[in-house]
Amino acid sequence: MKIKTACLSDVGGRANNDDTVSIRQKEDCAWVFVGDGLGGYAGGQMASQAAAQALMDTSHRGSLLTDGRLLEAADLAQAAVRQVQARKAGNMKTTMVFLAIEGGRARWMHVGDSRLYHFRGGCLQSQTMDHSVSQMAVLMGEITPREIRFHEDRNRVLRALGGDNARPELSHTVMLTGGEDVFLLCTDGFWEYVYEEEMEQLLRGSATPEQWLNRMEQVLRSRATGENDNFTAAAVFC
Repeated sequence: MKIKTACLSDVGGRANNDDTVSIRQKEDCAWVFVGDGLGGYAGGQMASQAAAQALMDTSHRGSLLTDGRLLEAADLAQAAVRQVQARKAGNMKTTMVFLAIEGGRARWMHVGDSRLYHFRGGCLQSQTMDHSVSQMAVLMGEITPREIRFHEDRNRVLRALGGDNARPELSHTVMLTGGEDVFLLCTDGFWEYVYEEEMEQLLRGSATPEQWLNRMEQVLRSRATGENDNFTAAAVFC
C-alpha cells in the first residue's frame, strides 16, 4: 500500500505557534501526530513538541496497533510533558491526536479537542469526539455538533497531556481498503473554520493530500478574522 502525506501549520493571528505536527513514514507504515499546546509564552509549544517526540520515538519500537502499546505510548507522552513542566516550572499542556497505519490497518487515539476525520470513497465515515465542555453540551442536547464552533466554552478542554486527566480515547482497528481511505488530523484552529461537508467536497476534487490541504486552507483564510488561533493539519492518503 502506498501512503502519501502532507501537512501545514500556521501561526494564524497569534504571536507564537504552539501547535506541532510530526509525520514518520516507513514502507507501508505511517505515524502521524498533531497537538495543540496550552500554556502561553511558548510553554504550549514545548509541551506539544515533547509529546510529539515521545510518540515518534515509541513508533520505532514495534507495532502500535494494540491497546497496550497505544496506552504505553500515551503514558510516555504524558511523562514527557510532565518533565517539561518540572524543568520549566510551568503548567503547560497539550492536546493530542495520533494515527498509526501499519500493514494495511489503522488505529488512532486522542486527548482533548484536536480531531481525526476518516473518509472512505470521498465520504466521511467517522470523527473523534472532543474532550471539551462544548462537546458535553452536545451530548446533553443543549447545542448541535456544528454549534461547538461558536460555543462560549469551546476552548475549555477536559483532558490534556500534562493535566490530571490525560487518558486517551482509542479507536477500533480499521482495515484499509486500498485507494479509498483518507485521514485528516487537525487542531481546533483548523476545524473551527472548515466544515465537515466542505472537507468532503474539497476532497473529491483533490488528487493529492497537498492539494486538499491547500484548498481547505483557502476556505479557512477566507473566514479567519485576523485574530484566529494557530491552525495545523495533516492529511494522509492511503
